[in-house]
Parts: sequence; C-alpha cells; structure tokens
Amino acid sequence: MSDTLSPALLHKMHAYWRAANYLSVGQIYLQSNPLLKSPLKLEHVKPRLLGHWGTTPGLNFLYVHLNRLIQENDLNMIYIIGPGHGGPGIVANTYLEGSYTEFYPAIERNEHGLARLFRQFSWPYGIPSHVAPETPGSIHEGGELGYSLAHAFGAAFDNPDLIVSCVIGDGEAETGALAASWHSNKFLNPARDGAVLPILHLNGFKIANPTILARISKQELTELMLGYGYEPHFVEGDDPMLVHQLLASTLDSVLAKIREIQNKARANNQTESHERPKWPMIVFRTPKGWTGPKTVDGKPMEGTWRAHQVPIADFKTPEHLALLEVWLKSYKPEELFDENGKFLKELAALAPTGHRRMGANPHANGGLLMHSLTMPHFHDYAITVLQPGSVKAEATRVLGKFLRDVMKLNLEKENFRLFGPDETASNRLDAVFEVSGKEWMAEIDGVDVNLNQQGRVMEVLSEHLCQGWLEGYLLTGRHGFFSCYEAFIHIIDSMLNQHAKWLKVTKDIPWRKPIASLNYLLTSHVWRQDHNGFSHQDPGFIDHVANKKSDVVRIYLPPDANCLLSVADHCLRSRHYINVIIAGKQPEWQWLDIDAAVRHCSIGAGIWQWASNDEGKPDVVMACAGDVPTLETMAAVTLLREYIPDIRICVVNVVDLMVLQPQSEHPHGLEDHDFDALFTLDKPVIFAFHGYPTMIHKLTYRRHNHHNIHVRGYKEEGTTTTPFDMVVLNDLDRYRLALDAITRIPRLADRVEAETARYWTTMERHKLYVSEHGDDMPEVKDWRWSS
Repeated sequence: MSDTLSPALLHKMHAYWRAANYLSVGQIYLQSNPLLKSPLKLEHVKPRLLGHWGTTPGLNFLYVHLNRLIQENDLNMIYIIGPGHGGPGIVANTYLEGSYTEFYPAIERNEHGLARLFRQFSWPYGIPSHVAPETPGSIHEGGELGYSLAHAFGAAFDNPDLIVSCVIGDGEAETGALAASWHSNKFLNPARDGAVLPILHLNGFKIANPTILARISKQELTELMLGYGYEPHFVEGDDPMLVHQLLASTLDSVLAKIREIQNKARANNQTESHERPKWPMIVFRTPKGWTGPKTVDGKPMEGTWRAHQVPIADFKTPEHLALLEVWLKSYKPEELFDENGKFLKELAALAPTGHRRMGANPHANGGLLMHSLTMPHFHDYAITVLQPGSVKAEATRVLGKFLRDVMKLNLEKENFRLFGPDETASNRLDAVFEVSGKEWMAEIDGVDVNLNQQGRVMEVLSEHLCQGWLEGYLLTGRHGFFSCYEAFIHIIDSMLNQHAKWLKVTKDIPWRKPIASLNYLLTSHVWRQDHNGFSHQDPGFIDHVANKKSDVVRIYLPPDANCLLSVADHCLRSRHYINVIIAGKQPEWQWLDIDAAVRHCSIGAGIWQWASNDEGKPDVVMACAGDVPTLETMAAVTLLREYIPDIRICVVNVVDLMVLQPQSEHPHGLEDHDFDALFTLDKPVIFAFHGYPTMIHKLTYRRHNHHNIHVRGYKEEGTTTTPFDMVVLNDLDRYRLALDAITRIPRLADRVEAETARYWTTMERHKLYVSEHGDDMPEVKDWRWSS
C-alpha cells in the first residue's frame, strides 16, 4: 500500500507536531525566553512546575492528523479530551491554528504572545493545567476522568453533520463511568445523529502504575472492543514517521467507514435499520512522554510512569537545566517560528480555517447555536382545585403530560430529549411515549414496549451515562430533562460538581455563551420509599447542590402538581443553571389552583392565608418545604385546632429553598423584612422539611429569629414499612409536629405534660395498628383538610 502522506506533507505535519510539543513543554517550564534566543538560565524557568507531559505528545499528534482530515474532507469536527491534564497540548494547538488569539487577543502570534502563553499556564490567575472552560474548543472539563465518551455521544445526538473525536486515556478507561460509556453506540442512530470516533490512547501508565488495557494482549483488547460493538483499528509505534503514515491511512479508512454507515442509514430517508452498525474506533499506542527525555538522573523516563507529570523537576541540580535546554532545542524552534516568533506560514496553512478549526467550532460553544424551546402553555395542564385539599393527583403524571407536549412541539427542531435510568414510566412520566419512544439501536423483541430507533427518551440503567449524555447535549446547544429516583442521583454527585464548576467559570468568560439549564426531577423520593426500604431513602442531594455557587444552583420543592408545572416551565426556560426539582409521584392532596400556584412560585415562599388564622399575631408559625412535609404540616394544623381551639397559627410554605438565605448569599434570598414577615421576629417556628434538618439551619442561621426555628426532617431512620410510619420513624409526623408546637408556645406550658401523654398513646396505637394490619390507621389514610 502506498503512503497516504506525500514526503512534503509528511515533513510539514511532523514539523507542526514538533511546534505543538515545543509549545507544550514551554508552557510547563518557561516564564520567559520563549524562543531560546539566549542560553537558558534558571530565571527563565518557573519557580513552581505544574502540568502533565506524559499524555500531551500523543494528543498533539492526533490533533495534527485530525486537522488534515478536516482540511481534506471539509469536516465539522470537535475534539473531546479524556486525558484532561493534557491541557498544554490543546492550548498549544488552538494557539497554532489561531483560534486562541482570537479569543484572547493579548496572546499575540509573536514572541511577546508566546511569552504570555507560556507564563499564564498553571500560574496564579492564569489558566489551569488541564482542558478547562477557558480552553477554546472544549466542552469537557478535564479535571476528573471518566466522562469523555458519554459527553461525546451526548454532543453527537441530533447533530447529523458533526463528528466528535474523543480521546480516551487508558487510565480513564479504568473508571466505571467510561466502561459503561462504550455502550452508548447502542443509542446512536446514524440516520439522524452525528458520529463519535473513540480513540483509546494507550501510553501504558497512570501516575505511578501501569494501566490495565495496556497490559492485556492485543487479541484480548480486540475482543473487548468487538464485544462492545466496535471495529477496532490499531495504530502503534514509537517511530514518528512510520506512525504518521499509519495514522493517516487509518483515519482515512475510519472516515470512509463512518460515511458508509451514515449514507446507508440515510439513503431514501431510511429511519429504521434492521442491523446495528459496527462503528470504527482507534487504539492509539505510543510511548508515555514521547519525544521527552529518555532518562533523568540515570532512571528511564520516556515510556514509563515517571513521564506522567513533569519529567525534569529539580533545578537545584545544575545538570537539569542543561537537560531541559537540550529537550527544548530538540524540537528546533528556529525551523518553526520566524524571527518575530510567528508560526511559519507554510506550517500554519495545515490547520483548517474559520469554524472548521476545532478550537473555534461553534458546537464547542453551544450557546451560539442554541434555539429556545417552543413551550406549551403550562396553565393548560393544571389540576382544577376549587378548594384547597379537595382533590388528589399524581404530580409527576400531570408533569408528564406537559413534557409530552414540550417534546411534541420541538420534534422538528430535534433539540429536546428526556433522560433517565429506566424509570420514565415508574416516575409517572409515561405520557411522553404518546409522542416518542425510547431510543434503542440494539435488538428489539416482540415483548418490548416503546422501543424504537427514533426515540427521544434516553433510558439506560446508568446514571453516569444519563448525566454525561445530557451534559454533552446541553453543552452543544440543546435542551433536556433528567428524571431519577432521589436516593440514586448521588451516583453522579461528582459529575454535577464538574458541571457546576463549568457553569461558574463560563459565566465570567465573555466568549462563552449561556447554555440551557441542567434540569433534574427527583421523584420516588425518601418519604415514599417505604416499600423499598432504607436503601432507597436519601434526600441528601439537596445538601450537595446547596454547597455550590449561588449564581449556579436552584432547588425547588413544589408542594403540589400545579406548583410543579409552574416550576418546571420556569426551569426549562432558564439558562446556565442547575435546577433541582423534588416532587412525589403518588396521589396526594392538591392545595393551590394554577393562578395561586404561579403567584406562590414566583415569590418562592409565602403565607397560606387560607390555612392560617393568626390575623398577624401568631402563637406559632407552622412552616413546610416539600410535598409530604406539607401534608403532615397541614394535618398537624387541624390537630392543633382540635386540641386548642383558640390557637393562632400562621402557615408558611417554601417552594424555592434558596429564598431562606439572605440576599447577600443567594440572589433568590428574601429581603430581611420579607423573611421576618413570614417567620416573625420572636415566635416559635416548627419547620417540616423534606431533607436533613441541618440544611434549614444552614440557610437561615443569619436570619432574625433563627434561635426559634425548630426543624424536623429526615434523620436516617427507615425500613420497609407504611408511608405514615416512615414519617413517624423520623419524627416528621403530624402528631409530633403538633406536640412540638404546643411545647414551644409559652402560654401552653401547662398543657405539655398531657399532650405528651396523648402523643405517646397515639404512637402506641399507630405501631400496633400497622403491625397488625400492614397499613396505616384510617384516621391517617382518610384524613383531609378542613378549614
């Protein structure tokens, strides 16, 4: 077979790679003298050496070759880097192609710009050492491993002209999230989606250990990839000239295969295929720290774990400075840059131009491409509530009808998908199946329901995949919604961390445009997991999210279906937030008509005057946040009025949890005088909360009357039991709330002993009843609100 690259092109591409490697090493080491026009001195070297060299030359090699592929085929391609600490390479390549200077004009394409480029890397108030929001062309935060391939597939969904080249580090490949991500090919439809080209970068080592996939046989690795449903192509070697030719020919073959798959699927508007394609992938095996020092202090460096970070680290040893200079000069910068430090024109011409540059592709800056959702009028789905507590409904089933029509109205735009781990129907959102099935490219049997190859519901039993797909989908300019059991959303805690950091940083990057919000619906929640037991009970995601930056996170606890509709509409229209909505799926009493719900949700918290009788002078404030806590609070109010007819009660419901913080802490926070109007300056507050009680104290500790706020919530008590026994076990039940109120009202001090006895008598009766009947007492099951 003849060489793919002509001698002239091979020479130029190799020089381009040398330039990228030189810039990468310069970023790690140099703070001045960027072109080595004078002998290297200690003062030219940064005092703190940070960064990762080991993976970088391989990433640079791939970037150069993907540039050729884009140029020769006019491709629309983005580059996702799993080995994220190869940041110096991606910065170097976006600088060489010119996109970096366009986004950062101070980093000029000359010697002064090179000096700034080098100095800013891992420098105080500079740029991070990994691929980050500041890096042009990136949609993947490289600070944590495991999510690159899921992000790549999320970007490719509904992007028929896009090819996502995704480099997967062999260390990253050991993570559970990445291992599951290989199965994403069973959800990619070549008729309407783009393509993902996975490139497994085998350089053999992690920080201090070999990697698993680099130490199994080629046959075993081939069988693994074949088993995942890929066609593996191996590119291996340490001789750059040979590897250049092999990679070039392999990329040409891979692109031809991708086009063959897509053309076949798209021929004659074909939308259903009877045979799932075997997509190509590349195994790229090169030495760790390729082209770096062979040895340092007599120990092997290139091709070992020692090359992972900074190969030459201690410049108290004089020989190290000379070794660094030899290393830098081995790239022959005088052959790559002119006297002014500008990259030579004939080499720069190898890069694509305009939006075809991977650093300037608008798909990597999704806000540029985002179109607003066409939204139905959520009022049209409202439950008719003539009187508070007069009708029951399943809140999430009502929401499902709304989401069905969101999907329907945006089918032609192909910019909305619903994500969840096998729970869409379980979470009562199955109305969406009236419009779209569940995407599925694997085998379909006669017993299967709602599976098809054109689905817009993405179900897979991996919260990691759902989160990664959705992030990739949002970051490339589309919209989505993630439904999950509350207890198991914790599986993606760390992924949420990274996305929250991305949103926080990009708010301050002018060229990064806002993207659609990441919207969670957490249902099957802690208070209605009595049938599944303790393992399914955990409301702690609230605490996790609340710790993030206040200009990024929002937490909503709608008490009923109409409030849920209002909140969901708001969240789907919002931009650049993480919105967490917690709502039950079981039939519950409905409190507010749609107009009252909209008013209530727009403020975030308010006094329910129809449930209060205090005339502005309460004995106690009964506050609640969450649907079951609201139910128990309302029942406690009826008990208190029965026990003590002259009691004065103010009922406060909180929908937007962050209103409890002062405005100085969160933009949704109530002004102090508005908070005081709800919770008073000196009256006891009994607060029934969906989650862990400490969260309410954390949010309100700076508020007036905080010392009078007594919170009941989840306290890690749970089992397989009845719904009401769940709240009893955690002291959130109506009888406990009523006793709490009586105990804290000074004028009722003489009633406390008798009411405490009444409480324990009721608890004994409750325990005996549920043990004997396996169900809750009639007075609990049949309770309803009466004003």
